[in-house]
Amino acid sequence: MNSVFEVQKTIREVLLKILDGHSLEQLNKIPDGFNNNLIWNVAHCVASQQVLVYKLSGLPTMVSEEFIAKYRKGTKPEGDVSQAEVDEIRTLLSSTFLQTINDFENKIFVNYTEYATSLGYTLKNIQGALDFNNYHEGLHTGVAMALRKLV
Repeated sequence: MNSVFEVQKTIREVLLKILDGHSLEQLNKIPDGFNNNLIWNVAHCVASQQVLVYKLSGLPTMVSEEFIAKYRKGTKPEGDVSQAEVDEIRTLLSSTFLQTINDFENKIFVNYTEYATSLGYTLKNIQGALDFNNYHEGLHTGVAMALRKLV
């Protein structure tokens, strides 16, 4: 397995453990001083990966536009998510990861629309997108690890 996917697999496993180790109430709680919660950070990772890897490659995403709109950059929780939504997000953590590996191995990522990240780093191709996605997911995993101590 490509090392970029080994890193993402580890990140996604940590996020799954966070989901599995917290109640619905804990996943939805927004601690004082924060503007989001555990479940938003996890879902945001899924939504962002779909945009960075698939949308910018001109390919259809595995999640709905509604899901992306709810969890994209610049959003925050607008209310509590249900257990059914948590279950969907849990499934998406694995299914989107596995499908991305399969699609990468099948070389479907041919085109890429350059994208300047908020950090000022420009993504120019799929490899850059995959690398940056791991950085981004690692960042939100760190936030989730801090949040879990406060819920």
